[in-house]
Amino acid sequence: MKKGRFIVLEGLDGSGKGTQADLLIEEMKRQGRNVYLTAEPTASSTGGMLRDALGGFVSRDAYELSAMFLLDRIFHNANPKNGIRQYIENGIDVVCDRYYYSSFAYQGIDADLKWVMDMNLNCPEILKPDLCIFLDISPEAGEKRIADNRLDREIYENAQAQKRIRARFYEVFELLKDSENIKIVDASRTVQEVSADIIKIYNQLKEN
Repeated sequence: MKKGRFIVLEGLDGSGKGTQADLLIEEMKRQGRNVYLTAEPTASSTGGMLRDALGGFVSRDAYELSAMFLLDRIFHNANPKNGIRQYIENGIDVVCDRYYYSSFAYQGIDADLKWVMDMNLNCPEILKPDLCIFLDISPEAGEKRIADNRLDREIYENAQAQKRIRARFYEVFELLKDSENIKIVDASRTVQEVSADIIKIYNQLKEN
């Protein structure tokens, strides 16, 4: 059986990952693919603790968060019931909203970046995506979208943190440019324009 593809959507808060993931999956299904949508943090007990920390209800430092995300990511990959590996080995494509790139960029602004990257990239249980699409917007644009659409904010959802995180994303992409398939899409445009670019990138992956 041919394995499924593993595609990750990344971006700053407010970049439109959820909307674009839905549109990509709609197109993939139209093309006859069987697709599973997932996200990080997961619905595991560790994922719940992460959401509490990201929401500001529990204080944890960047090293705690990094280790917790690693634990949640191992579960996300290896869980025999609905883990990423299980779907891919059964020929089902997986689209994931955030993955280890977010750990590198978000926790990597306060924890040692090499440490965060090494423990994820060198973990045998954690799969490398076939494609990562980064939806790029300015921190100011993301801030406006969040303000327009949500009342509650997470601990990283402020323009100052987002500027540091965006810079870290680009540093990480430079470090990974020879080992990972990362594409950057301008997400400041209309939903339809962004979706068209993402689908074009997906079709190029499909042809390889």
